[in-house]
Amino acid sequence: MTPAASIGGWNIPLPDPVVGAIVDVVILLVAGLGAWFIARLVAQQLRQRHVRGDMVVLGRRVATGVVVMVGIFAAVGYTAQNANVTLFGLLLATIVAALGLQQLLQDYVSGYYVLLERHLRVGDRISFDGHEGTIREVRLRVTLLESEAGDVVVVPNSELFTKPVIIRGRKAPEPKPEPPA
Repeated sequence: MTPAASIGGWNIPLPDPVVGAIVDVVILLVAGLGAWFIARLVAQQLRQRHVRGDMVVLGRRVATGVVVMVGIFAAVGYTAQNANVTLFGLLLATIVAALGLQQLLQDYVSGYYVLLERHLRVGDRISFDGHEGTIREVRLRVTLLESEAGDVVVVPNSELFTKPVIIRGRKAPEPKPEPPA
């Protein structure tokens, strides 16, 4: 065997093609088994949260796809004897996931601040950006309003966080007096 790469004085031997193929198959089998196990855990967690059936199926598929993709990148990285392939694949998957989940994460972070700051409370009558209603529930991702017609308006918390909101019938709190020096 000839060294394929040298890292910090350690020589990484180039495997025989048969050994490489066997290791690749083992990596893919482990990834497949891990994907099955993680998909079951994701489905179980979603069912405990009473998520709709189609969303449970979607969650399982996403979890399976992510774990299998990591396994494929690991197998290709092993075959190429280059950890950069695996790292590139993980980086690419992270970027795609971050771009795809950007608005969802923004809603969750905004919801955290809406709940933490408690400017908006259940029962408050609010108006913003052409919407008006009474707050019925503040969740981590969305706030539910009830309009005058009795309709439910689902508002992403990022909108409540980034746009001016008028709270009807409530006065601003009095400023706290500064302590004497």
